[in-house]
Amino acid sequence: MITLGGVNLVKETRRRHDREIIALALPAFGALVAEPLFVMVDSAVVGHLGTPQLAGLGVAAALLTTFVNIFVFLAYATTAAVARRVGAGDLPAAIRQGIDGVWLALFIGTAVVAVTIPAAPALADIFGTSGTAAPYAVTYLRISSLGIPAMLVVLAATGVLRGLQDTRTPLYVAVAGFTANTALNVTLVYGAGMGIAGSAWGTVIAQNAMAAAYLAVVVRGARRHGASLRPDAAGIRACAQAGVPLLIRTLSLRAVLLIATAVAARLGDADIAAHQITLTIWSLLAFALDAIAIAGQAVIGRYLGADNPEGARAACRRMVQWGLASGVVLGLLVVAAGPLIAPLFTADPAVKHALIPVLLVVAATQPVSGVVFILDGVLMGAGDGPYLARSMLVTLAVFAPAALAVPLLGGGLTALWWAMALMMLTRMAALQIRSRTGKWLVTGAVRTS
Repeated sequence: MITLGGVNLVKETRRRHDREIIALALPAFGALVAEPLFVMVDSAVVGHLGTPQLAGLGVAAALLTTFVNIFVFLAYATTAAVARRVGAGDLPAAIRQGIDGVWLALFIGTAVVAVTIPAAPALADIFGTSGTAAPYAVTYLRISSLGIPAMLVVLAATGVLRGLQDTRTPLYVAVAGFTANTALNVTLVYGAGMGIAGSAWGTVIAQNAMAAAYLAVVVRGARRHGASLRPDAAGIRACAQAGVPLLIRTLSLRAVLLIATAVAARLGDADIAAHQITLTIWSLLAFALDAIAIAGQAVIGRYLGADNPEGARAACRRMVQWGLASGVVLGLLVVAAGPLIAPLFTADPAVKHALIPVLLVVAATQPVSGVVFILDGVLMGAGDGPYLARSMLVTLAVFAPAALAVPLLGGGLTALWWAMALMMLTRMAALQIRSRTGKWLVTGAVRTS
């Protein structure tokens, strides 16, 4: 029998979790949507140059997003590790771990740029990019790759701040970066007449400015707590090793998105252009849902670091409820805004015709996406990377044959996005199985198993 006092305790616990979720998720949302908004602005500006330019941007953007997001462990693993140490009360060690991540980001980013610039034509060709779109893809890819080191630094520094339960600073930097990117794109593309190259340069400038702002914040925090700023080989190596499972998980997810883009490219310029617009909207929605997941990473890590598994379990339940409700709301918003989205990106009737039914598929799957992103964030916050890697490999194995069969069976872009829906349902099933076992509830300042 549940007493009145027990009911009041449950309600107060939920209210406390709600306050934590809102305090962390709202600023995190603003910071998270910066990346898809960057791409959205680029798509809107470049889209009015012509369909070949937008198709070229679609291929280049998919590659660039992959190059950055496969190393998202720089943010996610750091958030979980720092949050655990915050829960255990060891701030200097938390910041030192974050600095190791920043150095790792710089090393990785430099290597990626060195490979991307000469390989740009081959990469565009792998995607089956048409002859009219390929030159634009190569131009955008080569220039924009110069912003990759900056974006990886942003990931690492963001992880430090999220682990410290600070999602406001990333919000401020993201707003400033988005504003600068918008102004620079319009000025360089149209004012300076640089075309798609102007869009790429505007984004690179904004990204490097954001990285400089983050570095200033991290350096100030390190000096305040007496943490060394010098690169530490052992710390950098440990940071890289801890990120391997999340790297595998992210590579599998990026493989899903790359396969989808490659299939869309072979359907024709109108389809790849519509796919790029849809993927931009889908990414924006995903990052919106991921805001709650970011709160989950920080809160779950802190609870487990403070040896409070029951608090972590209760927070997980409440955040899943938030994710499901948010998914329903976002789906309804996509349905309502569907007719208004296409004119923002293109005037091509063929692209508009391909876009509308795909947006309805995206809307229908948002509740599933809400649960997926929340549970993904919870398990990341718990440091349960190995399971996330295994489950994402299974998801890739389910999605790949379904997507590759679309052109063989005469399906179009809508069929491809139903394959994306199958991918999300597979992820949800795998994550729910893990969350119910409780095997992710490992406590302590450092996860040892």
